[in-house]
Amino acid sequence: MVPAYLRYQEQSYRLADLPGTCGAALTRLPVVLRLLLENILRHTDGEERQAGINAILGWLERGTSEAEIAFQPCRVLMHDTTSTPALVDIAAMRDALAEAGHDPALLNPGLPVDVSVDHSLAVEFFARRDALELNLATEMRRNGERYRFMRWASTVMKGVRIHPPGTGIMHTINLEQLATVVTTEERDGERWVVPDVMIGTDSHTPMINGIGVLGWGVGGLEAQTVMFGMPTMLRVPDVIGVRLRGRMPAGVLATDLALTVTQRLRAISVSGEFVEFFGPGVPALSAGERAVVANMAPEYGASTGFFPVDAQTLAYLRGTGRGEVHVAMVEAYAKRNGLWFDPDNEPVYTRVVDIDLAAIRMHIAGPRRPQDLLDYSEAARALEGAGFMPRHAGGLPRHPVAVAAITSCTNTSDPALLVAAGLVARRARALGLRVPAWVKTSLSPGSPAAAEYLRRAGLLEDLEAVGFGIVGYGCATCIGNTGPLTPPIQRAIADGESQPVAILSGNRNFPGRVHPDLNLGFLMSPPLVIAFGLAGNAEIDLSQDPVQATPNGKPVYLHELWPAPEEIAECVERGVERGDFPRAFALASRSPEWHALDVPVAPRFPWDPASTALRRPPFASLAEGSQLGAYAAYPLLVLGDDITTDHISPASAIPKDSFVADFLVDKGDDRDDLNVFASRRGNWEVMVRAAFYNKTLRNLLHPLAPVGHTLHVPSGEVAPIFEVAARYRREGAPVVLVAGERYGTGSSRDWAAKGQRLLGIRAVLAMSFERIHRSNLIGMGILPLRLPGELSPAALRIAPGDRIEIEALPERMEPRCKVPVRLVRVNGTVESFEATAAVETRLETELLRQGGVIPHILRGTISAQAGS
Repeated sequence: MVPAYLRYQEQSYRLADLPGTCGAALTRLPVVLRLLLENILRHTDGEERQAGINAILGWLERGTSEAEIAFQPCRVLMHDTTSTPALVDIAAMRDALAEAGHDPALLNPGLPVDVSVDHSLAVEFFARRDALELNLATEMRRNGERYRFMRWASTVMKGVRIHPPGTGIMHTINLEQLATVVTTEERDGERWVVPDVMIGTDSHTPMINGIGVLGWGVGGLEAQTVMFGMPTMLRVPDVIGVRLRGRMPAGVLATDLALTVTQRLRAISVSGEFVEFFGPGVPALSAGERAVVANMAPEYGASTGFFPVDAQTLAYLRGTGRGEVHVAMVEAYAKRNGLWFDPDNEPVYTRVVDIDLAAIRMHIAGPRRPQDLLDYSEAARALEGAGFMPRHAGGLPRHPVAVAAITSCTNTSDPALLVAAGLVARRARALGLRVPAWVKTSLSPGSPAAAEYLRRAGLLEDLEAVGFGIVGYGCATCIGNTGPLTPPIQRAIADGESQPVAILSGNRNFPGRVHPDLNLGFLMSPPLVIAFGLAGNAEIDLSQDPVQATPNGKPVYLHELWPAPEEIAECVERGVERGDFPRAFALASRSPEWHALDVPVAPRFPWDPASTALRRPPFASLAEGSQLGAYAAYPLLVLGDDITTDHISPASAIPKDSFVADFLVDKGDDRDDLNVFASRRGNWEVMVRAAFYNKTLRNLLHPLAPVGHTLHVPSGEVAPIFEVAARYRREGAPVVLVAGERYGTGSSRDWAAKGQRLLGIRAVLAMSFERIHRSNLIGMGILPLRLPGELSPAALRIAPGDRIEIEALPERMEPRCKVPVRLVRVNGTVESFEATAAVETRLETELLRQGGVIPHILRGTISAQAGS
């Protein structure tokens, strides 16, 4: 292949030549496949390269392919609650290597790893001027031990960089600070210009797709394989094209489009495909608006929500402080290599969905799933379906707003949405409106720069005046770190007089996600959050009911508070300055509290046996092996549809009356200050007890079992799940789990798989799996099996005493192979069927044969050291 170059700024840069490779076929390829092809051209040679080219170009024949390709990202992005268990695994692997006589210091990530500390912030203080400082101080006090560990990792491990609390959420840091769109690298003695492609250990990593960077979310276990030099293997993806046309009408915001896209794509059962936006409507969307839509990719079931590079990308780079020389290089490379967006081009797609932007209206989604799209006027109608009847009349509405949160992830990376919220607050303040006392309010922007431009636009005081002051820069309410509900709401729940509702501008409203006591929630734009918060009543039709009344009794309607597009644009222009973004990030990075932490510097971490935050995990061991084979198992749990990773491994506050709390209190912790489950992901003993601890989870094996309990079949006793699992292990009895559709939807939580491995689960039989959780199960050596379409858990009618025989022999395991299963009833009858291994690549097959990612890395490291 003849080398190709980009001549720029009087220098030559080598590039992987897409037009030269594809010719006229290039414009027929979706841009996401062009980027995957570029990666193949740059990282492979010989027969492997030609096979990759053939796989991508062959995709054009049918818009789908079974071919497998390797992808090597430039970098890895993690947050604190995924990085902590990953770094704990690496620390434990270093111990295992040292104990086997090898040098532990040689185990280091081979790619740059950036970690944001954004998932630990809890909203303990709100609606007061010092809430930001008090919440940050509480965060540092509660998580100091874990943060010292993270700083140890960044000190002794090459390539690991930690961004301290207060610098923003990982997705916004990625957008504003880390992403280059195009970068350069040294290869074989030449300077190359290459696309910035990456992976992240959060399902909302595709937010970066909004500015033309290809990246998607993976589980922490898959990230570990990539960190240690292995490519991530994937089948050439199906690509759903979303054709946009027209322009959004006045009053409609990016959130409304994101919720519409979510509903439309879930309606056609998108599950793991790549999604790419194209058509004449794309240029009308700013990069901020695109990022909002891209962020919702996991909610619409996709791996990506990609917008190619164009003038809006360049405007965003300039607006966030990137240098003009770099911005010009992005444009030159994208145009030279066939990656620049053409609104008139219509590539080949697996399927196409049409969306008329002019038809988008103001929307909300809920009250239990993000894909359940409603007009903003339909909240009351939707809540009627909840069927709640108060025990008696109380002082609060039947469905009061318990939480009104403008959260960081989906909506605060677009300044226009925060400015719109600020303008609603300004008008409400001028009319004397205040949020009712029972509503817990919060504003947690994704970036500290938000405070700068809101202050400059004169909107920060308005937001504070109606109760929406900044409480911190972290995921907070969206991840379940809501803190305690207000006393009136707590009393209303206890007395059965109300069923409160969460209102948030986030992306997930699964029951119990925001708070264990809140099973109803609506997603909406930031200005609508303020309107519902002011109303204090979720059972309201804001198209005709007043939001609230002024102090002199005059009703105030939503249209009186809603800003015009021109007003939003003028405030954004006045408030946002490009210097805000690097300056605010640099100031937050200098956190004195963070840099004052006492950090060990030895190559092996000094574990504290008394710690309740950090414990060396047993699965990070050379002794761990494959769980494949032929065996007869008891079902440990039988579950229904839509079991999320929140159900499997909760992230919310640890209930003080739980057996998890009892364990921690026995270890010396304060029952009134146990923090959240996510803060304990470095302690396997806590996390195995937390597995499936969710009050909304219904175990069909024993529907009346208490929270976190199941049936031990041989004895007939009901006990905590981890105790039953340990008892089966002592008895030498394998266990499996049975579930329905969309098992593992939600956050990319590797502990949802690690917990199941510690429970001894050898296989999960489900109707379908969410993509990242499926990968995490394989990463822990657990076999995911898809049940035949007619055999749902309800159809299987599994009764106590039934056993499941599985024949998953290692030598017969291959991608998407059939696996014989026999359901042996307690009465002796047998029902046989074939399940399908939810295994997509040869690498996944090899991981199952070795027992998972960690044994694979350990053996590879030992082999490399032996050969050096």
